[in-house]
Amino acid sequence: MEKATVIAVNISEKKGTSKHPVPFIECRRDYGIVGDAHAGPGIRQISLLGEESIENFKRGKKDAEGLCEGKFAENVTTRGICLYRLPVGTLLSIGTAVLKVSRIGKKCHADQGCEIARKYGICAMPREGIFCTVEKNGTIRAGDVIVTDEKT
Repeated sequence: MEKATVIAVNISEKKGTSKHPVPFIECRRDYGIVGDAHAGPGIRQISLLGEESIENFKRGKKDAEGLCEGKFAENVTTRGICLYRLPVGTLLSIGTAVLKVSRIGKKCHADQGCEIARKYGICAMPREGIFCTVEKNGTIRAGDVIVTDEKT
C-alpha cells in the first residue's frame, strides 16, 4: 500500500490570487501558515486537497491540463489518502507539524472569484477538500509522509 505523502505545499501572499508552490510552509498553532494571506485564527487555518481529487476533476474537461497543485487554493496537496473521508477531529502528523481536521468541504465561492468554478461550473475543493487547525507548530514540505491517528 502506498504511503500517504505531501506532493506540494502552496501559499498566496494576497487574497483572491492563486496559490503557488513553495519549498516549505511554517505552521503556527492557532494561526495557520506564516506568510499565507488566509492565515489567522478559526477552523480553516490550512486547506488540503488530494492529487486524486484534482485528477478526477480534470477527467473529461477541456483545457484542464494546467490545473495542478495550488490552483484549487489548497495549501497542501496530498497523494495516497482519501482526505474527505477522514472524520473531523482526526490528527495528521506531517513533517514536524500536527494538524487536526476541523471541516470537510466548504461553500463554493464562484460568485466571489473562484476561477475554476466560474470556468467549469464546479470545483473539487468544496466537496473533497478539507480544512485543519494547527495543533503543533512545525514545518511541512513536499515529500513528507502523512500519519493519521485514525483507526483503520
